[in-house]
Amino acid sequence: MTHDEAIAFWFGRVNYEQRTPRPTDLSLDRMRSLLALLDDPQEKYPIVHVAGSKGKGSTSAMLASVLDKARLRTGLFISPHVICVEERMQINGQPIARAELTACIEETASAIRRLEHEARDSAPVTFFEIATALGFLYFARRGVDVAVIEVGLGGRFDSTNVCVPLLSIITSISYDHTQVLGNTLASIAREKAGIIKPGRPILNGAREPEPRQVIEEIARERQAPLRQLDVDFRYVYEPASFSAVEERWPRVQVTTETRVWPALPMGLLGEHQAANASLVVAAVEQLRGQEIAISDDAVAAGIADVRWPARLEIVGRRPWVILDCAHNLASAQALVEALRTSFPAPARGGRCSRRLIFAGNRDKDLAGMLRVLSPHFDHMYFTRFNNNPRHVAPERLAEFLPPETPQAFSSCATSSEAWQQARAAAGPDDLICITGSVFLAAELRPLILGENRR
Repeated sequence: MTHDEAIAFWFGRVNYEQRTPRPTDLSLDRMRSLLALLDDPQEKYPIVHVAGSKGKGSTSAMLASVLDKARLRTGLFISPHVICVEERMQINGQPIARAELTACIEETASAIRRLEHEARDSAPVTFFEIATALGFLYFARRGVDVAVIEVGLGGRFDSTNVCVPLLSIITSISYDHTQVLGNTLASIAREKAGIIKPGRPILNGAREPEPRQVIEEIARERQAPLRQLDVDFRYVYEPASFSAVEERWPRVQVTTETRVWPALPMGLLGEHQAANASLVVAAVEQLRGQEIAISDDAVAAGIADVRWPARLEIVGRRPWVILDCAHNLASAQALVEALRTSFPAPARGGRCSRRLIFAGNRDKDLAGMLRVLSPHFDHMYFTRFNNNPRHVAPERLAEFLPPETPQAFSSCATSSEAWQQARAAAGPDDLICITGSVFLAAELRPLILGENRR
């Protein structure tokens, strides 16, 4: 295969990031059969498995950063990608090279053809199943010391759930993908808790009583040692502060059953990231107990140095430009709180304008998100992204605003038009926030960073 042929084979498969799956679409049988033909690469190295409604990507990135600083060859599997598909499988922060990706796709494609020939009545292998196989295979080929594997959707029937990890982590439970995972926190928690394996430790960052009860029940049934945020470990968060005269990054102090950690500088913004950092610290203590050497210095450097695109990412100054991929109600609430605490109004009674560029998927709670977001912005630019067919037309997004919303808004046919309008209207002390979908972030991030380099 050439590289273009390999990518065409992969992208030609059904992609549930482009359309919403049905519950019946989810199964582990194909995944297990495919990996067996590839000699079960997921069994060749230790794995940390990370699920959650929000925070799973940031937690995975933070933990991988810590393991990298501990001088371990560390694989990181994430989804979706923001800019290029190679981001989905990384080793020590470096995405897979095109030539290696092509070789992995060629080997996987051969196994897929054999599998689909032998099981003609079964559904074909999907885009994400191929992605998962590629990640597992690449990490085995490169002999990683440990891999951090982020769940794609749910947990119980996610294609990553064929692994038997050293440790599982559930970051949070909130309403998302309800058409697939269920419309109660308990049902969503049951799907996420499907990653809990018999006898393997589990860390839980979900705080609400309903999902916590489900996770406790499943951990007990599977005799999986359970440690929980606010019970076995906790944190104190010191917010960031960004203004014309100061740039102070946040810090977090974590207390576990064994010690009080010193305050750790954070490379990611928001109290929700402090909660994720506490899970990472608790994970480090669990991994140390399984003879993985991780120094305190590696923990501090990993949490401070991690960078994660489109997670409250500062991509511009004067005006502040914040890029975030919040796509559900809980992540919109976390975004608003982080902006409130970390980007105060100018001193001496000055006032800055706040502008929102927003696009969203039609299967998300857009009304809930805009109910949370709209009171905090002076002008909203509704737009769309072109890289996913699930977008909502810009002129329709205003229909999701609360009836009493007084803020002005504009409809922009493209994301670049929305950016140009917001940038032209913003003064040096203002703030522009871009959010609503990872697909919107993927379109605008290269444009904005490219302008910054000129």
